[in-house]
Amino acid sequence: METESSISMVKILHRSPDTLELFVSGDCNLYSQAPDIRILKEELEGKNALKNLVFDLSGLNNWDSRLTTFLVACCNLCRQYEIQYDLNTLPKGLHGLIALAEAVPEKTDTRLHQNPSPFLERVGLHTQQSYQKSLEIFTFIGECLIALVRMVTGRARFRWSDVALTIQECGAEALGIVALISFLIGLILAFVGAVQLQQFGAAIYVADLVGIAMVREMGCIMTGIIMSGRTGAAFAAQLGSMKVNEEIDAFRTFGFSAVEFLVLPKMLALILMMPLLTVFADFFGILGGFVVGLGMLDLSYTEYFNETVSSISLTNFFIGIVKGSFFGILVAISGCLRGMQCGNNSAAVGLATTSAVVSGITTIIVADAVFAVLFNALKI
Repeated sequence: METESSISMVKILHRSPDTLELFVSGDCNLYSQAPDIRILKEELEGKNALKNLVFDLSGLNNWDSRLTTFLVACCNLCRQYEIQYDLNTLPKGLHGLIALAEAVPEKTDTRLHQNPSPFLERVGLHTQQSYQKSLEIFTFIGECLIALVRMVTGRARFRWSDVALTIQECGAEALGIVALISFLIGLILAFVGAVQLQQFGAAIYVADLVGIAMVREMGCIMTGIIMSGRTGAAFAAQLGSMKVNEEIDAFRTFGFSAVEFLVLPKMLALILMMPLLTVFADFFGILGGFVVGLGMLDLSYTEYFNETVSSISLTNFFIGIVKGSFFGILVAISGCLRGMQCGNNSAAVGLATTSAVVSGITTIIVADAVFAVLFNALKI
């Protein structure tokens, strides 16, 4: 049970017609009842003659930040009613805390806003943000094109050893996952086609289905998606970590172009490796269909091979190669762009990596749809 001395007592005394004395006694800490600011507010309301407020803490025992909060509220109330207050009578430490609290203004962006912004304002802000993001994307693409032109003319500053290392990382080291996924995709395509074609006695056309689908569409798409989740994410994480450690700023300080030195080797590696990985994916996808054809449809090796060769044209083959190369450029740009846009903390690196994967896969699917409409219009 609390004693009288453990309770913070607030009294209002009139020193003169224009001066109030705020008397606080007892304990004012976490374990006591908080002082009531309403006592002072009721005294100030309707009394225009009051000009000054004086604090008397002579009867105060123990105090902590609760007293500081109360006194700051009193000072704010005095400013509201245009009343002068004197802090010189306070203990030195308490005077310093209040002065520090008044010296640092409140941050306007930390308070939780209960009222949402108007609809048109939100639309305008989102439009402005979308415009800024689009401008950053096109600016980055332009810098990449300039870097490629400078590389062709021999003026770009980068290390070919970085290109060779990236080729190994996104080429040779990616063969395993590309082979596995492509083999399973070919297997699934052949199985789904076999279930339907067997009903019409046309099981041999499973070879046509798998061959055309792999070399024209699925080989390049699946390779692009794999590289987006594997290599694009790695590019974003690497550049994002360099951004956090201010290494990219150091490159610019020493006069190096970050796009030429860091982005260009990654773009070159993917441009060179994606056609080869696409051909590799086509082969293993056809191999998956071949397994289904021999094991499920009782087709001979010669029948399946001849039907596959006769169904695949050079046009379909080169369409897949061209699309795979373009998808490689998209993966490199998406990964490097998100890495360069990364924030300055470790959490931003994870967000940049996730954004790179999502952006890469989305742009690949959209680009493939555009290619499909374009080739259909050109009768290819």
